[in-house]
Amino acid sequence: MKKIIIGVISIMVMLPIAAQTEMKLLLEHIEKNNTTLQALQKQVEAQKLGNKTGIYLPNPEVEFGYLWGNPEEIGNERSFSITQSIDFPTAYGYRSKISNMENQNLDMIYNSERINVLWHAKQLAINLTYYNALSKDYENRVEIAKEIAESYQKMYEESTIDILERNQVFMDLITCVNEKEKIDVERKSLLNELKALNGGIEIVFDETVIPVNPLPADFNEWYLKAESISPSLKYLNQQIEIRRQQVKLNQALSLPKLSAGYADERILGEKLQGITIGVSIPLWENKNVVKQAKADIISSEYSLEDNKLQYYNRLQNLFNKSVGLQSTAVKYRQALSSYNSVPMLRKALEAGEISLLNYLLQIEAYYDAYNSMLEVERDYALAEAELTAVSL
Repeated sequence: MKKIIIGVISIMVMLPIAAQTEMKLLLEHIEKNNTTLQALQKQVEAQKLGNKTGIYLPNPEVEFGYLWGNPEEIGNERSFSITQSIDFPTAYGYRSKISNMENQNLDMIYNSERINVLWHAKQLAINLTYYNALSKDYENRVEIAKEIAESYQKMYEESTIDILERNQVFMDLITCVNEKEKIDVERKSLLNELKALNGGIEIVFDETVIPVNPLPADFNEWYLKAESISPSLKYLNQQIEIRRQQVKLNQALSLPKLSAGYADERILGEKLQGITIGVSIPLWENKNVVKQAKADIISSEYSLEDNKLQYYNRLQNLFNKSVGLQSTAVKYRQALSSYNSVPMLRKALEAGEISLLNYLLQIEAYYDAYNSMLEVERDYALAEAELTAVSL
């Protein structure tokens, strides 16, 4: 039995290779054409430019004065001055570092939204694959039901069966047709959603093999890697570092500011000119800003730890859920591969070895099991997709 289960797992892993290729191509198209990501990219580019403003020296101040003398004998006065104010020199280095880190965080925000878009697209594609598989299966069921209905119609016309048996097979046919139509409505809806994610460009996705990827062998080892590449956690880590640089910047801004310039005054044919130097005395303007920046660091650190804990618990729950779903999916696939009795039931019905009612009951039981298998494989694929979304 152990060898059989291992064999089934191997088959389940090998079968979806083509499906994974189709999925990869689909996600690549959506990443390229998605209008939400395109708009966000433009916003990020604009914000990056915004983060690069205000980090350089302030504009120099230029003053010109012309004063009329009264009485005229005292003459007119002309004055000209240009002054450049300067923060404490280290402040410009801290501003530059903060600007670069904020721009890196904008990339994290974009990547986080990119993952959300692709994850949503992958969920839709997995559900679409599920309905594609159901649609293909119901197509076969409808064909079988039609053949049986035609056969029973002839038997009814030859008076070898009564109207109740004929009606029963026709009701089975109608049920199959209606179910197929419902499934195709769902398929069309999912295709429209994928089309919207693809920037309004039509999507063709006929894959019928639900992607069943293997789980990581060791959750804790895998989680450390997932945590290290998570854009949301990277963002929070970077925010802490930004807060630390902000403390240093505020400390630098609390130091005296310098100003230097040139002044020129002319009156009664005389000229005075020279340099000017000034110092601002930091008394009130930046009071408590350093304390606030340090408090922001503590707040960000608590937020990071809380998010790490929630992230770990969510992924661990998903991993445990996926393990259970994978085991169930393997058992279903193994059972249906070993005990597919549909062809034998059809032959037994045609040979008159079983009644129509017995045939319908047994075939319905098999179809229910097949549907359950597809549902479990879909649920496993959805759980695994969420578990590994960070690597998209």
